[in-house]
Parts: sequence; C-alpha cells; structure tokens
Amino acid sequence: MSDTEIIVCTTCRPPGASRELPAEGLALFEAVQDALLNCELDTGEHKGLQVRGLACMSGCSRACTVTLQAQGKFTYYFGDLAPDAETAAQVIACAQLHKHSADGNLARNSRPERLRSGILARLPPILASTA
Repeated sequence: MSDTEIIVCTTCRPPGASRELPAEGLALFEAVQDALLNCELDTGEHKGLQVRGLACMSGCSRACTVTLQAQGKFTYYFGDLAPDAETAAQVIACAQLHKHSADGNLARNSRPERLRSGILARLPPILASTA
C-alpha cells in the first residue's frame, strides 16, 4: 500500500481577497499539518500520509485547493474548501480512504461531506512504463 500525499496550495485566496492579508491556502495547509500531527500523537493511525504545501496549483478561481495522490492510484483535486480545522480533519479522513483504496478511487458518498463537492479533477494513475 503506497503512501498518500496531501498537497495543499499555500497561495490560494478567494476571488477579491486582499493580497495584504495572509493567504487562506496557507491557513489550510497549517491546519492540515496541525491536524495530522495531533492525530499522530493521539493514535498514530495516520501513518502513510504525507503533507506538503505548494505555491499555486492553478485553482485560483476555486480557492482553497487540495490534491490527494499516490503511486498507482487515481489523483483527486478539490477546490472551494474552507481554511479551517474541520476541513483539515475531513481532508485527512479522505486521505485515509485514498490510502486504503486499492486504486485510489473515492466514491462521492464515501468521502467526507466537505469533499463531496468542489471536485476539480480526478486523474487516472500513471501507466507503468513498457520500455
């Protein structure tokens, strides 16, 4: 079972948000990091999940954005997420589903509520090289 990587855009801002204020994407990234750390300390059940921030994932009109990806699995790209602790917990829960899925496929009704809508893309796994 391959690790699932959670990638959070750190520069996401809702349309019209001031560039003078911290990016909401950065707030979501920090919330996901904190939630993952707290889960690891409490139960250790989130081993196999990695999180990283990335400046701009080109979902600017749908901020805040998050991607779930793993080797040999479908990649999911979500937008329109709130930069708060509840979203962070749901992102981690969804990443757990992704990690435990053989192909990374995430049925809409099995995903946490905040990740049922706002899906921007579902990309197929990269095919193994035949060379």
